[in-house]
Amino acid sequence: MSGPAGAADPAGGADRLKLFILAGEPSGDRIAADLVARLMRRVKLAFSGVGGHELEALGLRSLFPMSDLAVMGVSDVVLRLPLLLWRIEQTARAIRAAKPDIVVLVDSQDFSRLLARRLKQLRYQGKLILYVAPSVWARAPQRAARLRPLFEEVLAVLPFEPAVMQRLDGPPTSYVGHPALGERLARDVVERGPLVLLPGSRDGELRRHLALFRQVAAEMGGHAAVDGMVIPTLPSLHDRLTQAVADWSVPVRIVSERAARAEIYRQAVLALAVSGTVTLELALARVPMVVTYVLDPHQARIYDKHGRPPVSLPNIILGRPTVPELVQAAPDAAAMIGAVRALLDDKKARQDQIEAFGELSNLMETGETTFPRQDPADRILAHWDQRVLSAG
Repeated sequence: MSGPAGAADPAGGADRLKLFILAGEPSGDRIAADLVARLMRRVKLAFSGVGGHELEALGLRSLFPMSDLAVMGVSDVVLRLPLLLWRIEQTARAIRAAKPDIVVLVDSQDFSRLLARRLKQLRYQGKLILYVAPSVWARAPQRAARLRPLFEEVLAVLPFEPAVMQRLDGPPTSYVGHPALGERLARDVVERGPLVLLPGSRDGELRRHLALFRQVAAEMGGHAAVDGMVIPTLPSLHDRLTQAVADWSVPVRIVSERAARAEIYRQAVLALAVSGTVTLELALARVPMVVTYVLDPHQARIYDKHGRPPVSLPNIILGRPTVPELVQAAPDAAAMIGAVRALLDDKKARQDQIEAFGELSNLMETGETTFPRQDPADRILAHWDQRVLSAG
């Protein structure tokens, strides 16, 4: 990439892809950085956008802090609504000024949808790609068709999503896998090792889960199978979590270097994880887990309305209850402690999870027969090539 790192090149040129990429949370930042790295190996790339430390490591100067978009639940959104509305307008103006060939919006579904709609109002002529499909298969299937006028293509990270989007008349959708596929581990049951705690990364998740995880740590610290506690996290959260666990009754190691995660997962006896992309990462590393999530009141009403569907990615992808889920409207530390203890005491249950995760890994690697896995960079470049040809 020539010119200032991460900055759109106003000179453009038919041989230079001008990309605007937006990630609103850490899991999206990782996906976006993987895509940018792939594109850098293939073409001359000038990119701008919004992201976190992984995109910034590739040269991005983020338009504003990614943390402004990392919200979950109606209460968090309401608190930040004026800021979010301003960020939509600010981002739309930046895209209109930069005139990128392609805009890739990574997850952050509500923000991405509203931004895409605003760009259409402003008559943006470039390509709009949504990376990470919305969970229309879990709720609001009518949303799929509403996305068709907004996005040229959706890049899905779950193998069954292209077929679902096709059935629901959504935009063309391709399965492209997930960066965590590059970090798969082959491992067996660990008799004794660290208990890995993953309390989330958004502010609201940490507020709702840290006190519960503290109680789990206090109860499980003396279990025969547990050899210490560790929280893998982001560099931006290292100091906050270090302070949060300082007065816990058991020592907890805070690790923010991503390179260290593979060894942590290799040694782990078990993980307790807040539902999210990290459950897919754990499954591909074959770490047995208990998954939990404490809902805010609005989320709880929606969850009940839709019949309390599975929330963890391993259970969703495999289509069966492979890992225990504790989705709670009211915080219940005793239930978490019971689920963690039960799995620690049951070596066969941990082995069954590991075997199921091998099946999941194979499916994620290949995709489904009708929609095999593709390289996300190939999909982006296909749209760029079409634009260059049509311009000619």
